[in-house]
Amino acid sequence: MLMLRKTVDNLPHSLPYLFVTAISVALFYPTWGRLASAWLQFEQVLAHGLATAVIYLCLILAHPPKPLTASAAGRSWKGAGALVLILSTLAWMILELVRIDTLSYLMLPVGLLAVSWTLLGLQQTLRLLPYVILLALSLPIWADFVPALVALASAVVTNWVRIFGMTALIEGNSITLPYGRLIIADGCSGIRYFAISILLAALMSILNDYRWRGWLMFLAVATMLGLIANWVRIFLLVLIGYQTEMQSDLLTDHELLGWVVYGAFILPALYFAPVNRRSGAAPKTPAPIPRWGFAAIIVAFLAGPFAISAVQVSAKESNAWVPAQTGLAPAASTQLPIQLRLPDSLVHSAWTTPDAVWISIAQSQRSENTDHKLVPYLRPTINPEEWRLQEAQGNVSVYQHRTGRQRVAASQWYQVGHHTAGSYRDAKLMQIPATLAGASRFALVSILSECQPRHCDQAVEKVAAARTRLRLSQSSPEQEAIK
Repeated sequence: MLMLRKTVDNLPHSLPYLFVTAISVALFYPTWGRLASAWLQFEQVLAHGLATAVIYLCLILAHPPKPLTASAAGRSWKGAGALVLILSTLAWMILELVRIDTLSYLMLPVGLLAVSWTLLGLQQTLRLLPYVILLALSLPIWADFVPALVALASAVVTNWVRIFGMTALIEGNSITLPYGRLIIADGCSGIRYFAISILLAALMSILNDYRWRGWLMFLAVATMLGLIANWVRIFLLVLIGYQTEMQSDLLTDHELLGWVVYGAFILPALYFAPVNRRSGAAPKTPAPIPRWGFAAIIVAFLAGPFAISAVQVSAKESNAWVPAQTGLAPAASTQLPIQLRLPDSLVHSAWTTPDAVWISIAQSQRSENTDHKLVPYLRPTINPEEWRLQEAQGNVSVYQHRTGRQRVAASQWYQVGHHTAGSYRDAKLMQIPATLAGASRFALVSILSECQPRHCDQAVEKVAAARTRLRLSQSSPEQEAIK
């Protein structure tokens, strides 16, 4: 009852921020719609997404940003906010048009702050900033942290194994015990503990009206506790596997153990966190919203959602890519020295040369008038749980099988229309010029050669030479008909 009364009392100060949020959702609705769909899937890296959005709205209602006094209002700079809003909307429109989802998602909090700046002024927007940072924790950006968290957890846990004198063979993120092997994979990254720790730190900081120094300090402590809790959890599993000769059920079902360990670290921190109560008389009514601010919103709408609907970037149909050189023999993709992990949306073809070099082209065609991405989502195509990167020589890498002595020299790149990229991240960025140029075809090109038992020098040279010679050309209609 007390919470309801407090919410009603705060409603005049909550309404402007709720209105700004609603305007931002309407302005960037295609990306917000995809984000809501991602929340409802409750994947490991985004299981907290929907709860974070609900917490944001509840905080706006029950604990809105502290109102400004007349002396603290200062200059609002709303004209600069309108300019930032239009520029950010144009940037979002380009990213949304070519479907670079990660960058589109990152533009959502920028757009929300720009709308607030335009309608409420700079000082009130700065008061809203911690709330927007909390809402930004619901964005699907956490998967990018997983490799770094896995590497960090592997380094820490393997050092603990050495310190405790366990008999183990340690190879990167693989710990081989006398009774079996444990791999610190993506599921051991602790991304959920990492994300929830940051969420709890942001929530406590807002409720206690911490200033930026206290905000950052509490955030750093909570994040470190989340990481340490995950390292302790992994080490306990290694210890349990070592002591029970890999027979314990906890090795296959350790969800509850993880949350118990996490709670043992984070709950005391929340209990002993300093508590501040909001004080000071607040103005009864917030400052009015200027009418010209709505004109800036209309311009941003024309530069954003309306422009996306009006601009039709037609995809030019093109035939499949094939190697232009002669002397290649078609081969089955299952015969490649490394079985690549590819999505079903890619059509996979392979060829082999007389000197035992394999050429693989996995490609897709973006249909016209669809919202499909030009560059599809790809996991690391060479499975890191099966193959370990041993060395890299220029554009050629050497991989060794984790359970055998087989080694393979490999070189890969991405073809996005007429543009080439050496990394998946660069390929995603290449979507912008390629899509605007009307390109519709994407391909992952791989060149592979198996190493000799004692050395890989010859295989590396053959792969590098094949990469230099390889040229892609469009297949003829007759070749397409044969396929």
